[in-house]
Amino acid sequence: MTHQGNWLARAWCERGFVACLLWPVSLVYGGVSGLHRWLYRAGILKIERCTVPVLVVGNVVAGGAGKTPLVIALAKHLQQQGLKPGVVSRGYGRQGQNCLEVLQDTPVLQSGDEPALILSAIKRTDFSAPVFVANRRIDAVHALLEKYPATQVIISDDGLQHHRLARDIEITVFDDRGIGNGWLLPAGPLRENWPANRTQALVLHTGQAPAFGGFVSTRRLADHAIAADGRKVLLDDLKCQTIIALAGIAKPDAFFDMLKSRGLALAGTISLPDHFDFSQYALPVPAGATVLCTEKDAVKLFKLPASAAFRLLAVPLEFAPEPAFLSAVDDLLAPLLRQPSSTNIRT
Repeated sequence: MTHQGNWLARAWCERGFVACLLWPVSLVYGGVSGLHRWLYRAGILKIERCTVPVLVVGNVVAGGAGKTPLVIALAKHLQQQGLKPGVVSRGYGRQGQNCLEVLQDTPVLQSGDEPALILSAIKRTDFSAPVFVANRRIDAVHALLEKYPATQVIISDDGLQHHRLARDIEITVFDDRGIGNGWLLPAGPLRENWPANRTQALVLHTGQAPAFGGFVSTRRLADHAIAADGRKVLLDDLKCQTIIALAGIAKPDAFFDMLKSRGLALAGTISLPDHFDFSQYALPVPAGATVLCTEKDAVKLFKLPASAAFRLLAVPLEFAPEPAFLSAVDDLLAPLLRQPSSTNIRT
């Protein structure tokens, strides 16, 4: 029941035959993306600046690197500092092009799985933060500030390459892949050249072995899993059971390995592509089985009738940036929060 890994992602780890074959195409990609950035810097394309600070969390490497857990951690941290953050996202893979606020009853197909996960994770705390999605993040910012004018900080989930929305702080996230072979798409994993010439920028590593300097973080599975009704089940109580693990994320094996490290016996694994749409997919799981999945998968699976045929539990990820990183964010934000503002958006 294991899905084969992406051969191109493996090719991006080195400058081998496939990468060299694609290298001329990467020159075209680099030229087009460079022109796009220049048009904004030259003022030919309009940049819109928000009068509350905008903090963009993104990556320069294709594929997941841990952005969403960091967005959740930052929203919680800012709330603990007494601030009122709001989150905007494109909602990758969602249906429809309308701008909307993500609410608990918003269908995941309309919001996207990551915005739904962000909202769900924040609501489990004593705080709350509005989450808006739109194809253009600037439209989500407009809508969020119109409905919640007391918002003090905007966190953009992804968007380093969305140049229309001006940003005050940029956080680039890397996992253990680092920059791979260092080439641009499609010869390598880079969306833009690295290192980039950025101001007010921070680097956070989400893996176990950072490839270069920057702040670090820790990630571990919680000691419990969560059922669709919110009931918690200790992982220790599952050790004597035969279970199936499921993950539709960028790196499913990382989730499976974390489960095994907690002493859980996996009878099988189901590895699916990131942002997988479960609505038209029959899970190859026998009736009555216990299935462990990620929270990102659970926001979709918990709402499907088929999940009632087996025991489905989501295992939360506990993600924590090092304290020095959060202090650095606070230091960059402090002078921005002292600046007076009169309108929500200016151009």
